[in-house]
Amino acid sequence: MSSGRLRLAFAGTPEFSVPCFEACRASGAELVAVYTQPDRPAGRGRKLAPSPVKQAALAAGVTVEQPESLKSADVQQRLADYRPDLLVVVAYGLILPRKVLSIPRLGCWNVHASVLPRWRGAAPIQRAILAGDAESGVDLMQMEAGLDTGPVLLRRRTPIRRDDTGGSLHDRLAALGAELLAEGLRRTLAGETLVATPQPTDGVTYAHKLDKAEAKLDFRRPAIELERQVRAFDPWPVAEAEIAGESLRIWAARAIEVDHHAAPGSLLAAGREGIDVACGSGAVRITAVQRAGGKRIGATDYLNARPDLRLRP
Repeated sequence: MSSGRLRLAFAGTPEFSVPCFEACRASGAELVAVYTQPDRPAGRGRKLAPSPVKQAALAAGVTVEQPESLKSADVQQRLADYRPDLLVVVAYGLILPRKVLSIPRLGCWNVHASVLPRWRGAAPIQRAILAGDAESGVDLMQMEAGLDTGPVLLRRRTPIRRDDTGGSLHDRLAALGAELLAEGLRRTLAGETLVATPQPTDGVTYAHKLDKAEAKLDFRRPAIELERQVRAFDPWPVAEAEIAGESLRIWAARAIEVDHHAAPGSLLAAGREGIDVACGSGAVRITAVQRAGGKRIGATDYLNARPDLRLRP
């Protein structure tokens, strides 16, 4: 197959999708259209803002489509008129009806940020950190009607490090996903048919969408779980906790092993190393916080503003 004959459409919305969009542009295939979600209110002024993928597509001079849904016959005909051989979908955020899946000659590919069938769904990166998983990865999947149920074409894995946050793992997987997609496109353009491996029926888990209500730290839980919660929710929605009578956003914390008989939520120590808070088992050492209306600051700077806490052992 010559590269000029492969007509490619791309569907994606957030920052995670942009490296894959760039991989499509660099592949040698003809990128005929980009689908992304409609502009949404953003920022303090709540003005309509284009998605990161739309911004990248416009900068590259690629035609952009922003339907509210893909269910209408008119929208489906519009996609069919582009005559795509393949539709690449990366964190698009809209359901693809069966009719859409059948429009491209080679079907639809999806780049998904987990090792399937673990963490199908909306928030696989954060759920993997919350669960204490040792690894994550990206799958290139042939899409079918079910939620992330399709057979896997290619896969890359990466360990989840103790210092990984939702943000750092997101960025690593976005780059890995683009590498994986580039490989898939290169091999397809060379005339190869990628082997589709069905997902196993065992080990299916669902990564439900993040909810701001999950951000509240419950110090009755084990310290290691709270550490994961802080890491997973950086940069959004950011963990929150009541510390010595003040509600704070918690940006960085580490579980430490310490024997104590204090009530969960009690301060055990506060000094240059951080603020140690008693948990159901162990303690968390908080090292970066944010006061209401303020910026992210280190625990030392916070304690300078709260000298009363330094009196604690």
